[in-house]
Amino acid sequence: MALDETARATRARIERLTLILIGVLTILRVVALFVTPLELYPDEAQYWLWSRHLDFGYFSKPPVIAWLIWATTGIGGDAEAWLRIGSPLLNAATALIIARIATRLYGDERGGTWVGAAAAAIFILMPGVQLSSVLITTDTPLLFFLALMIWACVSLPHASPRVRIWVAAGMGAALGMAFLSKYAAIYALASLAVHLFLSREARRAWTPAMAVAFFTALLVVFAPNMIWNYQHHFSTLEHTAANANWKSGKLFNPMELIQFVGSQFGVFGPVPFAVLGGGALLLAVRKRLAAADITLLCFALPPLATVAAQAFVSRANANWAAAAYVAGSVLVAAWLLRWDARRWLIGGLVLQGVLAVLFLTWVIAPRTADAMGMGNAFKRARGWDQTVQAIIDRSREEQALHGGLTAVALDDRFLYNVAAYYGRDYFGTPAAPPLKMWVHEIAPRNQAEAEAPLDAGLGRRVLIASLEGTYRGKIQQDFATTSDLQIVRVRLDRKRSRRTDLFIAQDFRPVPRDPVTGLPPDTPWKDPGK
Repeated sequence: MALDETARATRARIERLTLILIGVLTILRVVALFVTPLELYPDEAQYWLWSRHLDFGYFSKPPVIAWLIWATTGIGGDAEAWLRIGSPLLNAATALIIARIATRLYGDERGGTWVGAAAAAIFILMPGVQLSSVLITTDTPLLFFLALMIWACVSLPHASPRVRIWVAAGMGAALGMAFLSKYAAIYALASLAVHLFLSREARRAWTPAMAVAFFTALLVVFAPNMIWNYQHHFSTLEHTAANANWKSGKLFNPMELIQFVGSQFGVFGPVPFAVLGGGALLLAVRKRLAAADITLLCFALPPLATVAAQAFVSRANANWAAAAYVAGSVLVAAWLLRWDARRWLIGGLVLQGVLAVLFLTWVIAPRTADAMGMGNAFKRARGWDQTVQAIIDRSREEQALHGGLTAVALDDRFLYNVAAYYGRDYFGTPAAPPLKMWVHEIAPRNQAEAEAPLDAGLGRRVLIASLEGTYRGKIQQDFATTSDLQIVRVRLDRKRSRRTDLFIAQDFRPVPRDPVTGLPPDTPWKDPGK
């Protein structure tokens, strides 16, 4: 009895330490959001635009990211911090769920008392999570709902027969919400199938009624997005497939594979990723994988293997395998404790803790990043407000002194998104012309081009804003006349600046786009510097 009370007291103390670690980090990250001078990344501005019109889907992403921003900005307003605040809070919740998964699977092992705390610490200090905690990204809700699904999965065999059907339904609902966050949730469905194929015990835990409950909940939650895709010509699915880039560019790129694998040391952390890869190989060769190891490997390896193959065939972004690291965090914690490799565990956490402090320092005081040569990492979160203000000033001048404007048109989706956000108090008011997109190709390539294309009716006298002047020559082909060029430069740091070309274009008459390439015909470009 005394031993049980001691064990319970020890576990309660460890859980308090886990809560303190997660709580302190989360508070620091929330404070950083409110004091940072960094502006929105253009993709964040796009998600904010979506949140103004709630729907079950959007051009390039499922809807949860917009729903989350709608909820948080509804509480605190449209400032950058309130737009992003859902990320550190969801990451904290994910870490707590990961601790529960670890304790459920490994609590009875040697060192099992600490496994939940170690797994939560590995996740919350993961470099990818550090970055996502000061941004609003689709990976954050994806990992939260995947963690809920895995927690339900590992709890299923321990539930009573009457409760299991509800646990199965909860698994389906959590997976459905993961799909509504990001289509990378497909890995979890594949992982579940692999787990059931490999584990007789897992198959015994399921009944036909539970399978029906699981798939019914999954379909009920996910069906509205599929209906939306059907109504919008499957635009989100097509965009997701296009990201694979199999139809263009060079296929089979060993260097892309090497770069992707190398990037995972930066996403998951040097020690955790080395342990995950090396431990899985070592234990598999020695045939010492425990049942819990196999369960988690079923959820960790499919995303990594699939994205690695995609990188080899074409290309892959570093965050595309993020779904692996919910299960991966638990595996690394359990293995290091099982092997009595506490020095490696502590050393890895200390390293990532130092990186977390350094990263928060850069976020709060970006000049420190500039001084350390890391300013380029933040260039997309700087200077947008000033750029948009220059566009607004020129628009007001044209409206007041030069006969007015029928539209303000932009040639880059990044510029459109930030103009809509940082110009939200101007564009859309009666005094302002409508904000539109010049469409480069024969068909829209993004939501701005799909929903706000410049047309002949609004193309009589347009203020064009061309980011870096890249498409200025092409835009001039689509108008009868252009004039009054103004080049705006905004300093981003000591070495870099952003350029925007502003000019007046009259009588929109777009040249035909090539039906094969979708592009305007090639013509000699004017030097953007003149």
